[in-house]
Amino acid sequence: MNDIYEGLVSAFWLVVTLDQDLMQISLRSLQVSLSALVIASVLALPLGTFLAIRRFRYRRLTISLLNALMGLPPVVVGLIVYILLSRSGPFGVFGLLFTPTAMIIAQVIIITPLIASITHQAMRELWAEYHDLLISLNTSNWQRIKTLIWDGRRNLLTASLAGFGRAIGEVGAIMIVGGNIDNATRVLTTAIALETGKGDFALALALGFVLIALAIGINICIHWLSRTEREGRW
Repeated sequence: MNDIYEGLVSAFWLVVTLDQDLMQISLRSLQVSLSALVIASVLALPLGTFLAIRRFRYRRLTISLLNALMGLPPVVVGLIVYILLSRSGPFGVFGLLFTPTAMIIAQVIIITPLIASITHQAMRELWAEYHDLLISLNTSNWQRIKTLIWDGRRNLLTASLAGFGRAIGEVGAIMIVGGNIDNATRVLTTAIALETGKGDFALALALGFVLIALAIGINICIHWLSRTEREGRW
């Protein structure tokens, strides 16, 4: 209990005093996770919607594979990305290993199946309502995808937020491809792991409370910007 109390006090003073290291680490965490979220959403939302409206051979296998990839071990993703980006790997020439870009790539791989799978479930129900109308209008697949994404945007917001929650809380893959380098690739989760290993539980808890507050704050801001509460759709 003392550690929890000290962690709360430390978190309070770190935020109140605008600790430089904390601000830098927090901003880097947001930069990496939000960048990964945007890229993953651009890939996953159309993919999930396409799987909901289009029938093709091996569709069930594709959906099953997508659902299975939701549980992809982050450490394995980190290892694969590390091998691909290392100097001996096929993309080593770009020098991306141990950079925020490598961390973004790992997070995109981790959260894309999650967002796509949730999108597919949401769009499948919406497609059942819009099927006859869109078919009668002789719309193309791309027009159907755009229509469903726009009208189902509030459901897709949940999918994106689920992806953001997993991204900002990721540590295994980030540690491997980022290296937890001070002033370069250190984020809140890797800093928590570092401080825990050093035995500074109060600071680790303080960083943990800041991470939780950050995640909750982003979720509330997105809901507010989308006006879900005002329109009675919370």
